[in-house]
Amino acid sequence: MDYVSALVPPFVMAAFFIALVVTIVKTQGGANKAKEDEAVDAALARAESGQQSQK
Repeated sequence: MDYVSALVPPFVMAAFFIALVVTIVKTQGGANKAKEDEAVDAALARAESGQQSQK
């Protein structure tokens, strides 16, 4: 039975990791993609305008 208790934690961690990867993949794109793209574009525009005003 010691081998069972030794193998359970890696299997549990692997299951959580797989669930995390699946969640990340599912949340990419879809309805929120446009919002995320707009937020990134706005942040880049602010950063670029800040650099130009410093020159």
